Amino acid sequence: MKILVTGGAGFIGSHVAEFYAEKGNEVVVLDNLSRDKLLNKNIANKEYNWNYLKKYKNVKLIKGDIRDFELMKKYSVDCDTIVHTAAQTAVTTSVTNPSEDFSSNAIGTFNMLESARINNVKKIVYCSTNKVYGENVNNVGITQTSKRYNFEDDYKNGIPENFPIDLCEHTPYGCSKLTGDIYCQDYSRLYGISAGIFRMSCIYGTRQFGVEDQGWVAWFTIASILKKPITIYGDGKQVRDVLYIKDLINAYNQFLESKIKTGVYNMGGGSKNTLSLLELVETIKDLTKISPKISYSDWRPSDQKVYISNIAKVQKELNWKPTVTPKDGVAKLVEFVNNNKSIF
Repeated sequence: MKILVTGGAGFIGSHVAEFYAEKGNEVVVLDNLSRDKLLNKNIANKEYNWNYLKKYKNVKLIKGDIRDFELMKKYSVDCDTIVHTAAQTAVTTSVTNPSEDFSSNAIGTFNMLESARINNVKKIVYCSTNKVYGENVNNVGITQTSKRYNFEDDYKNGIPENFPIDLCEHTPYGCSKLTGDIYCQDYSRLYGISAGIFRMSCIYGTRQFGVEDQGWVAWFTIASILKKPITIYGDGKQVRDVLYIKDLINAYNQFLESKIKTGVYNMGGGSKNTLSLLELVETIKDLTKISPKISYSDWRPSDQKVYISNIAKVQKELNWKPTVTPKDGVAKLVEFVNNNKSIF
């Protein structure tokens, strides 16, 4: 199989590339290495995953932008599959720079789809987001304890794929990702491309260079170990279902090996694998014996107090389930950061 991975030097993309390279496939990685510019952050070793993939002789690294249609079309020739992970990924950046967000997420995804159609690519995977549900998630009733919010019983198993998306605040990020989400669904129906659309919650794991605005599990871990201050926006009781990177890649692979034409899946650890910000801080303390310096600030736009994916559909259709618990996954991340402090 020949597979194109857009955003292949990023956290998720590099794990996708590695997974299929180790299976002996021909892998083309396309990335413009712009994460630091998009997030307006100084990211140490932003090319770490790019250089990491150089050890695989069957991985071809192409520096290029998904917004360049001719480039996308060129490198998707003869591909069987495209896994589209390239994106602007931060809600905060989308608010301050909506034009960049739209061009990366909406136009970039359209270029990917058109390239797939023209070059007769059979299958695609699209990295969508739980932010497509926007502010409607905050209309679900919640309860709270001293350390977390919880959904009330009607949604105790999480948000399903048919949850409303209309007439609510999404932020530009949620809008641009939803645009790509819907386009992938329609291209699948119109042009026969098999499309797996994964509306992801919190994905975390090794080789993730989390920053304050994106990748919170990794950021809290890195900041704690390097003794950097952490700002919690809101009260820290916010809850997300978390999914370790290896489990995510296995879900992608289950879809690509299936005969399903169009699949839209809420993708996360589900109701059995959740963490609040405060609980993550405690877990890191237990693993590292480090107490980070915590400060608090105002809630950020459209922050969901609770988001938990209902993963019943993906479990049933793809015969998949999470295998790595939050405690074990965070322990793997702590070990990686401890062993690689110099790269952060």
